[in-house]
Amino acid sequence: MKASVIHQYGGPEVLKYEDYADPTVGDGQVLVRVAATSINPVDLGRRSGMMKNVFPIKFPGIIGLDVAGTIVKLGPGVKGFSVGEKVFAFADQTYAELCAIPAANVAKIPYGLDVIEAAVLPTVVTTGHQLITQAGIKSGQTVLVSGAVGNVGRSAVYLAKHLGAVVIAGVLKKQLQQAANLGADQVIATDDDNAIAKLPLLDAVANTVPGKIGEILLSKVTKGGVFASVVGPPANAKDYPSIRVVPVHSQPDPKALTEIARAVVDKKLIIPIGRKLPLSNASEGHAAVEKGGIGKVLLTP
Repeated sequence: MKASVIHQYGGPEVLKYEDYADPTVGDGQVLVRVAATSINPVDLGRRSGMMKNVFPIKFPGIIGLDVAGTIVKLGPGVKGFSVGEKVFAFADQTYAELCAIPAANVAKIPYGLDVIEAAVLPTVVTTGHQLITQAGIKSGQTVLVSGAVGNVGRSAVYLAKHLGAVVIAGVLKKQLQQAANLGADQVIATDDDNAIAKLPLLDAVANTVPGKIGEILLSKVTKGGVFASVVGPPANAKDYPSIRVVPVHSQPDPKALTEIARAVVDKKLIIPIGRKLPLSNASEGHAAVEKGGIGKVLLTP
């Protein structure tokens, strides 16, 4: 098969489109012919070597977490799936024409969702879902989602509202207009000191933004409240022992993926697509994502 292969850590230029051995389909796995994958921030961190202590690459290797495509082979013991079905998943080594995935991590693509565009969803919507559920958000609670115009943030805003919470979308000043269609009850600029000062005490914060803002928002959580974060605990967490700090490490969850994918089909949630590129141009996609300011970038073999 063809794949975007990495032989060493470095910039986008280390992604090389070349021949690579087909994956072996093991017990409980399905082999998917990839229609599309998409670029996530963790892909940049893995490629550059910044995440090598957490997610090392065995060279030559393949990165990528999102996949959507068609099942072409079932491994021993797989039930509930058939060859020819359109599926998507939060997987690994997806920058390729073929990908072997544990069937337990795979979901069938809902009717009405394009198979290529489905590839933008698995990582971000699963992470957003787990950010809210692991925070234990309940109806009537007030939760602030930081980085709400990001794709994980959008997913978190949707689910929190769906659960009946009062949702405050935290964004930058320059994103206020963009955030108007997120469906939140209120939008505030987290880089506006006056807006932060006027925040009421919060039952919870669902944080997607690294850096100082997490420390500031932690101080706005009521005693007994929760601060859930996909970017690690804030540096001042020890100063707030009465607040439950929850580090969220996303894991494959086909049920959650299917649930939020249906919201995408129903246009209750929009994950913007910024660019579609052939997989052979993965380096161009990585360079574009590093510059920022665009939606998800799709890669198609």
